[in-house]
Amino acid sequence: MDAPPSPTPPEASAPPPNAPRPGASTFTIEGRSAPALFVLGWLATLIGLGLIGVAVMSGDTPAARILLVSAMAALSIGLIAGAGSQGIERRVRGAIPYRGPSPFMVLAASVPTSILALVVVSLPLGLLDIPLDGPLAAVISVTVQAAVYVGLVRLLVVDAAALDWQAMGVGRLGRNAFLEIAGGAMWALPVVILTGILASILVYVIPVQPVSPLPPTGTAVGFGLSLLAGVVVAPFGEEILFRAFATTAWALGIGARRGLILGALVFAFAHVVTVSGATAGDALQLAFVGFVGRLPIALALGWLFLRRRTVWASFGLHAAFNATLLVLAEVANRSL
Repeated sequence: MDAPPSPTPPEASAPPPNAPRPGASTFTIEGRSAPALFVLGWLATLIGLGLIGVAVMSGDTPAARILLVSAMAALSIGLIAGAGSQGIERRVRGAIPYRGPSPFMVLAASVPTSILALVVVSLPLGLLDIPLDGPLAAVISVTVQAAVYVGLVRLLVVDAAALDWQAMGVGRLGRNAFLEIAGGAMWALPVVILTGILASILVYVIPVQPVSPLPPTGTAVGFGLSLLAGVVVAPFGEEILFRAFATTAWALGIGARRGLILGALVFAFAHVVTVSGATAGDALQLAFVGFVGRLPIALALGWLFLRRRTVWASFGLHAAFNATLLVLAEVANRSL
């Protein structure tokens, strides 16, 4: 026989008479553990968004480009400060499974920070006459982006004591890690086949031609650099950000299944944010095809990471998946 429900304490049945309305204290520093960081986050973010608006209205001019770079710097400072403030507030609150900044905040901070870092790196490349759309620049770009991903996770999550590397499945690169990488790589072929079938259906229904971020180069050196960028550097940075950090945080906060799905959707969306086309309609179609076409690998990476509890397994799948696509594209290009 079930025990009768315990009576609800009087203080839990209704909010205190002077309790603020939900959301009424969102923009106040009252009671915050890091008010200066909170104010800096909002102020710098608003300044960055304002500078973007002014730059867009200024057209394609040198002044507009300077404004855009300044906007990325302000947004980077604002979003990083905002994520840091949020992490401190959650850590002080205490009674939640994950006590760090929202993965959305960290992901948002990674966008302007990566753009700003790439702009800085592109300056010496231009002075050295290195093509910015070439394979060497691609390796440098993905290396900078991976460094930004790892750096933000280290700064906002690990150093803030929200999660440590072990809790995120990032262990030493030793014998066990290589075994996990090999085990993860074995899942690449079925995922590639499923992705190919889905992509064929999508392109048949929506006749567009998706563009690879690492197109075939036609040279041995270029192909080797593309493999380095697409098989080693990019998967490592993305697995740290999207699986080790974001999927772990969401799995702790909303459950493993919903965390897996949310992580996959965000991963697929992040890869089509910069898609462009001749018209808005073309861009939307390309983005839709790219988004849906990446869902199989996104779901597989999240599932494997949560199943094996190590980032090296999902890294192995990610690396082998990218390597297969790059090899197939290079072979097709040379045969043509």
